[in-house]
Amino acid sequence: MEAYRTQNHFLNSEIHQVTKIWRRVAEKEKALLMKCAYLQAKNCQVESKYLAGLRRLQEAMGNEASECAELLRQLIQEALQWEASDASADGVELSPIREYDEYGFLTVPNYEVEDLKLLAKIQALEVRSHHLLAHEAVERPLRERWAALGELAPSAELKQLLRAGVSCEHRPRVWRWLVHLRVQHLQTPGRYQELLSRGQACKHPAARQIELDLNRTFPNNKHFTCPTSSFPDKLRRVLLAFSWQNPSIGYCQGLNRLAAIALLVLDEEESAFWCLVAIVETIMPADYYSKTLTASQADQRVLQDLLSEKLPRLMAHVGQHRVDLSFITFNWFLVVFADSLISNILLQVWDAFLYEGTKVLFRYALAIFKYNEEEILRLQDSLEIYQYLRFFTKTICNSRKLRNIAFNDMNPFPMKQLQQLRTVHRERLEAELRELEQLKAEYLETRASQDPVVPEGCTSEDEGEA
Repeated sequence: MEAYRTQNHFLNSEIHQVTKIWRRVAEKEKALLMKCAYLQAKNCQVESKYLAGLRRLQEAMGNEASECAELLRQLIQEALQWEASDASADGVELSPIREYDEYGFLTVPNYEVEDLKLLAKIQALEVRSHHLLAHEAVERPLRERWAALGELAPSAELKQLLRAGVSCEHRPRVWRWLVHLRVQHLQTPGRYQELLSRGQACKHPAARQIELDLNRTFPNNKHFTCPTSSFPDKLRRVLLAFSWQNPSIGYCQGLNRLAAIALLVLDEEESAFWCLVAIVETIMPADYYSKTLTASQADQRVLQDLLSEKLPRLMAHVGQHRVDLSFITFNWFLVVFADSLISNILLQVWDAFLYEGTKVLFRYALAIFKYNEEEILRLQDSLEIYQYLRFFTKTICNSRKLRNIAFNDMNPFPMKQLQQLRTVHRERLEAELRELEQLKAEYLETRASQDPVVPEGCTSEDEGEA
């Protein structure tokens, strides 16, 4: 017994020592992983600056034919083909840029213009850099907070958490709760299946337009471009069900992108359908997706007023060059930035939007312009400005900076002011539409009262037939 006690004491001491060694090794491994992530992020930043320098040289040299220009073309070609995985050595994995993200979107945008392919690579490196730097400092604590939250209930804490963004593993659960909060008074058991059955029994007038738009939905997402994917069929059913749910709208271009985002996150058809209903019928103002798009047009005028108030230098600059920002921003609001922002930032916008409503759209629209204000102010030609505005939202990679501008720098942002501006602009827009209708009616009445006159030398249709 004494011998066993001595042996047991010795073994316990050994286990204690091994445990201490294991903890020290685990801590050291964690520190090395963080250091590795930091070095990878710095490597991405250095490469991004190198590519940006090449791009500046490319723009400066233009189409000049020389040895320097040829060398520059070779460097750019090599840079576009290089991947971080090529540099892996001694078994160290450097986490290369993935082709697709968690939701199936292309990580490196597939620009049609050859000159923008370098810009796409720069964007991907910057996104990777921000992701690596934020992973330990921001994302892990955020995931832990969401995991510890338990049952969801409206609160100031939930509002702040949603603004910071929902982690991927918790997003489907959170979105289902947010959607249910919006549509619980509209939901009835079996409603979605009932609408699908109605669609099978009778073809909806909007079915043809829906079919055309299916192939245009997110060409940069593998779930909507792969021939074997089930997502296009799911999207078709969701849109057809909605066209029967809301006959006053039926279908409007843009609804396909809203439903597609809901499908990518929620995966289930019925959940995506109710998410679309929540956005169109409870979050957005009435007539946002009507034939006249009255509320959508009014919101663009509201945005112009807010831009003049919050960013006067920018508005003076674009006004001087006669640039109409609504050509760009109209689609932002109609599809809730679905075509504009990179996916991780886009979904953070939706996290807050589904809870707080349309005020979030104005906050982020202002923040996007503030984020890129200095770049726009440097452009001195209207064509250059329009070309830059076509893709500049995709250059935004720092989600924390954008969020800080939207929810801090843009304050004060009272809802009362937004409602007043909406009322004023909607009344003006409706008065303009009535005036146009009156002019149209007067014109048709004048045409109807006049006898058709055949110009001299021309034959009438009747004479031609004779």
